[in-house]
Amino acid sequence: MSKIKIVIAGCSGRMGKVLLECIEQSTDLVLHAALDHEASPALGKDASEFGGARGIKIICDVQTALQGADVLIDFTRPEGTLHHLEICQQLGVHIVVGTTGFNAQQKAQLGAAAQKIGVMFAPNMSVGVNLIFKLLETASRVLSHGYDIEIIEAHHRHKVDAPSGTALGLGEVVARTLGRDLDKCAVYGREGVTGERDPSTIGFATVRGGDIVGDHTVLYAGIGERIEITHKASSRATFAIGALRAARFLKAHPPGMYDMQDVLDLK
Repeated sequence: MSKIKIVIAGCSGRMGKVLLECIEQSTDLVLHAALDHEASPALGKDASEFGGARGIKIICDVQTALQGADVLIDFTRPEGTLHHLEICQQLGVHIVVGTTGFNAQQKAQLGAAAQKIGVMFAPNMSVGVNLIFKLLETASRVLSHGYDIEIIEAHHRHKVDAPSGTALGLGEVVARTLGRDLDKCAVYGREGVTGERDPSTIGFATVRGGDIVGDHTVLYAGIGERIEITHKASSRATFAIGALRAARFLKAHPPGMYDMQDVLDLK
């Protein structure tokens, strides 16, 4: 059986390096090309310097990188991902999107691309986090009355968006299960005299500091008890492993819009 040919975008970044290493350790995947932005000091260097296969030079030419590839894995920025997405459609290359911070219009572009190629888009690729998404449906149904819901997340100092895409994803699951619109019931900050808490809201708290990979807690606070559902990532390898699992899934399925719930058969 031929190996699945993978292209990594942002290959010299924190996630890119882990993805390169995980591909090297796999038996059914092969690094087809390594991409980075045009101002990256990594351009022209061998991917092996960042944990990838020897003999593959890091380039910024997206068209060249994607030619003949099966799947692009992209954990970059929304603008870069959408540029890559356009070329993926032209060449029939599937895409695993781990990028966060998309607005509604940009998410619609991902959905439109799924008419032609396989698009796997998830706020978090971790198997554990996606299991929590499923657990939250049950918890939110059982704790729908008499419990205040807060979502607390913490990430490293370099993360540029807040709340995290994962935190928003958790909030969307809770809101949907409760029949609420997250855009209308979310509270993203509190300061000064805020008055009593509105029981219909879902609160978010954000922490940024150090090298925290990613911590997320959904807190259900009732009278006399509280329930906390928590996931803590100690290594980016958990996200890389999930992304590679998603790449295998896309290779075996027709074009369409998928998420990790599809990949893990949790729907």
